[in-house]
Amino acid sequence: MNSREKVKGKTIQYLGWPLYFAIAVAVMNVVMFFVGRNAGLVMLPLTILCGASAGFLMWYRRRGLRQDILNLTADNAQVQHKLLSEMPAACGIISASGKVLWGNERMWEQLPLERGGRKPIWSVIPEVKEKDFPLKESEYIRHIRLEDRYYRLEIENVDVPEEAVAADMLGLRNETGGIYALYLFDETDQILFKKERENEKLVVGLIYLDNYDEVLESIEEVRRSLLMALIDRKINRYITRLDGLIKKIEKDKYLVLIKKKYVAEMQEDKFGLLEDVKTVSIGNDMSVTLSIGLGMGADSYSKNYDYARAAIDMALGRGGDQAVIKDKDSIRYYGGKSQQMEKNTRVKARVKAHALRELIESSEKVLIMGHSIGDVDSFGGAVGIHRIAFTLGKKSYIVADTVTPLLKPMLDRVQSQMETEEPLLISGEEAMEKADSSTLVVVVDVNRPSYTECPGILTKGSNIVVLDHHRQMAERLDNAVLSYVEPYASSTCELVAEILQYVDDDLRISSAEADIMYAGIVVDTNNFVNKTGVRTFEAAAFLRRSGADVVRVRKLLRDNMDDYKAKARAVSTAEIFENSFAIAVCPSEGLDSPTVVGAQAANELLNIVGVKASFVLTQYKGVIYISARSIDEVNVQVIMEKFGGGGHMTIAGAQLRDCSVQDAKELIKATVSKMVEEGDI
Repeated sequence: MNSREKVKGKTIQYLGWPLYFAIAVAVMNVVMFFVGRNAGLVMLPLTILCGASAGFLMWYRRRGLRQDILNLTADNAQVQHKLLSEMPAACGIISASGKVLWGNERMWEQLPLERGGRKPIWSVIPEVKEKDFPLKESEYIRHIRLEDRYYRLEIENVDVPEEAVAADMLGLRNETGGIYALYLFDETDQILFKKERENEKLVVGLIYLDNYDEVLESIEEVRRSLLMALIDRKINRYITRLDGLIKKIEKDKYLVLIKKKYVAEMQEDKFGLLEDVKTVSIGNDMSVTLSIGLGMGADSYSKNYDYARAAIDMALGRGGDQAVIKDKDSIRYYGGKSQQMEKNTRVKARVKAHALRELIESSEKVLIMGHSIGDVDSFGGAVGIHRIAFTLGKKSYIVADTVTPLLKPMLDRVQSQMETEEPLLISGEEAMEKADSSTLVVVVDVNRPSYTECPGILTKGSNIVVLDHHRQMAERLDNAVLSYVEPYASSTCELVAEILQYVDDDLRISSAEADIMYAGIVVDTNNFVNKTGVRTFEAAAFLRRSGADVVRVRKLLRDNMDDYKAKARAVSTAEIFENSFAIAVCPSEGLDSPTVVGAQAANELLNIVGVKASFVLTQYKGVIYISARSIDEVNVQVIMEKFGGGGHMTIAGAQLRDCSVQDAKELIKATVSKMVEEGDI
């Protein structure tokens, strides 16, 4: 009403100007009569004309002018209403209770709501939450999807005049919280364009043949060119089908460029090339395997290539026969179902041994550590590195905060046979004090920083060396100056035993050191049953020549009665699911090394007919340790990766926190069942 009065007042002002002019003329006419009678008479007709005109406009035409203004206002309102109703963008008015009070035609077409219905807006748009109303923010923006269209939803608070509320012009008499303007902007074309643009980005890939030399050696020389031609054909067909470009850069390496949209297709068929290439056979004794590394998501092609290099290194470090996709934020693994092939040549071990010697000689001291809750393999490998450093005249220490009763007599015997009074073991706190820029840190039996005994010293030492036989994970020691990670090896002690033979011709190890390293191989291979190759027996033979005694090692590894009972209880209470998987819980009360007992129980379960894989859960110090074992049919490593763990195809493990043992069992069952259903294992 106030706006109407303002318009009316301005209109009267404009209509009043002729009247003011007529009054001014009349005053001038009176003045003219005082000047001269004839002059006043001459001006009198003009005065009468001005007065008549002003009166006509003021009283007679005012009603018509007002009507014209009202008509113009009505026409403008109709035009505005028509524009709002027929505008391409959907808009409407909703109440704080979510009820649609008004909407243009476009909104009713896009929203699955009935006109005048009682359903609130959040009943058809789940992205809009009822708890958000009344709105406490000035702008409320959500991106939603309705059927096959994408929209940007905007809701704004609207100030309603008190007169409109009092007159109930918008049906707000029973509403509280105000009203809101709602806008829907169709973003489908923009989103599809962005997706298409994203899908058209180039992905850089590298394909390496894992066992090129070994496969060629297994067939006659005249057939080798034919075998490589068949392999090339398989790889080229696979990439060409994806509209990609492939170039052979070395005899066993390929560079690949494909569009990003085809990566999803490769993921969907689980990188079928991995299995397809294994079918190539023209008399070769072993199947061909390859590794694939894809890099994508970077801002430049060179960065994508760097990602691809990192991905292929990860695939090879995990044993090959798998594909790895690396982008800016994540790493994904596919394949890896086959057992790693053992390398017959020990050239790599000799090269790594010489590099390790140079690093030790250039350092003032050496700190050696394994994973937390160290086992026989971890300490055996550490003892071997300690012997190398001692032979080269360097101070070295094994970092360990706790030592299990099983290992303590072994380490005490090693200490007693050392030719120095320096302590063999130091705590993590002491290691932090000794570590400086001239310290070499050697990590054994683990390649994940968070799993080491004392992660803090990794940032204090100038050089880091990694010796491990577990498959690499996304979390790894990227800043290592020397990395010797071989998943085909049975144990870290096997790798260290090979290195010992090349470091120095005068190096000799004591019988106690030979015993603990031999014990490490025995434990990790389950008495030379799992992951045992030719080089495993060669390493064991070297240790036997160095003084390792089989009977003495067997006595050292015997179980006490409590451990044996706990293991027997775990086996007796095991549950079979999916017809071929065993799961059990190992008690930890009263045991010195419950995680070791759990691993032994997992090995025992494999002796049951029909069991392809076993999982034993041990709760210790608030953490649930999972020991996973298999013989050859199931890759337990990819299963444990689902829980943040890892290991080998036949030996793996993981740790779970903040859950009960029963919940952990159900989680393992659900994960294994899903992977079996999807064909991942």
